[in-house]
Amino acid sequence: MTIRYPNGKKFQKKLTQPPIHLAEQKKVQFANRGQSFEEAINQTNDFYLREQLACIHKKPTPVQVVRVEYPARSRAVIREAYYRQASTTDYNGVFQGKYIDFEAKETKNKTCFPLQNIHAHQMIHMKNVMNAGGITFLLIHFRSLKETYLMYGKDLFFFWERQQKGGRKSITYEEVVTNGLKVPSIFHAPVHYLPILEKLT
Repeated sequence: MTIRYPNGKKFQKKLTQPPIHLAEQKKVQFANRGQSFEEAINQTNDFYLREQLACIHKKPTPVQVVRVEYPARSRAVIREAYYRQASTTDYNGVFQGKYIDFEAKETKNKTCFPLQNIHAHQMIHMKNVMNAGGITFLLIHFRSLKETYLMYGKDLFFFWERQQKGGRKSITYEEVVTNGLKVPSIFHAPVHYLPILEKLT
């Protein structure tokens, strides 16, 4: 029996997609799709949630609104607000029963990652997460090179403490490559970091 739409076209059943595996997808660079680093991470986390691979979200920043104006009855405009407290890290959630907590930073610099991009209270928070048994790391995106690396907290702490002792105020690109793990990019997950964590959990 042939089923047709009202316009006369034949009905064709859509083919279902094969199951998606963490490490088996066509590689693609998110920068080529005009996305920002944050948008790429958010898209990746949405994909992980849809596929029930992990539950990881961007943390909301607590803001205290001070002054609001109403130029129209149906529209409010915030004129003055301030952060209620210093933020910790960008993302947190759960993967394979483990608490995940990480910060994401990008740099235009091709030769190093400046440590001034990270705040002391963020490092303290990451150490607390690690000491409590959670997994904490930093995602570093070199915008010009179109490369992203994952650096676990324990390795990041070494470079932070080196700076605190009067050493260089950045992590060289070579040090990032040596101590970090390159993050692949696939169509559904432009910052595909879970396969790296999978080896650790």
